[in-house]
Amino acid sequence: MSTSAALPTALIVHAHPEPDSFSTAQMATAAQALRGAGYQVDVLDLYGDAWAPVLAREEFAPVDGPFKPQAEQMRALQDGTLDEVVKDHLERLLAADLLVLSFPLWWFSLPAILKGWIDRVFVMGALFGGDHGFFGDAALAGKRAMLLFTTGGSSEAFRPGGAFGAVHDFLFHIHRGMLEFVGYQVLEPVITYGPAHLTDGERAAALEAVQESVARTATASLPAIPLSAR
Repeated sequence: MSTSAALPTALIVHAHPEPDSFSTAQMATAAQALRGAGYQVDVLDLYGDAWAPVLAREEFAPVDGPFKPQAEQMRALQDGTLDEVVKDHLERLLAADLLVLSFPLWWFSLPAILKGWIDRVFVMGALFGGDHGFFGDAALAGKRAMLLFTTGGSSEAFRPGGAFGAVHDFLFHIHRGMLEFVGYQVLEPVITYGPAHLTDGERAAALEAVQESVARTATASLPAIPLSAR
């Protein structure tokens, strides 16, 4: 009897402190869209899980001399002494075909708790460095990643020449410096602009748009975002 191929897996890492926020509803909508598109979906709720974002000396074995976080990550990986929660998250990350970072855009970047997740879980020696290279030679080459986020400002404010400037200008350090650095092909972000300023009907329509965009983006054979647009 033949067996069907395993379903692809999507890991959603969500970072919003309010369970009833639009951002959380957007994340749940994206998860539903991915399941409908044939993915198994794994969700990490950083606030809900009380994730500790600080990459600190205390999570490693005693350190002689200056504390060099990435060197200690490599040592812990080799010695089998990685923090158990970090190890669990790393294994779930490595198992995923698609990574979705879900968050509100705060100060034109990631919330601190999500940046801390990157700091602790993008382990040197496991994703890059050591036996791995960078970018196309990193451990996650061939896998995909996308950003799913909300803004405080309108879409007009985030256009070239708008009050804030082009949204992709604020995403370059995430797309290139975090995701592509460890090998991901970065997909177009899914963004809801200014949900706090929308009516209930407009928010409902925005969630429908998110569902369509996530399903389309996650299943299409898309090229990486051009460098000029990152």
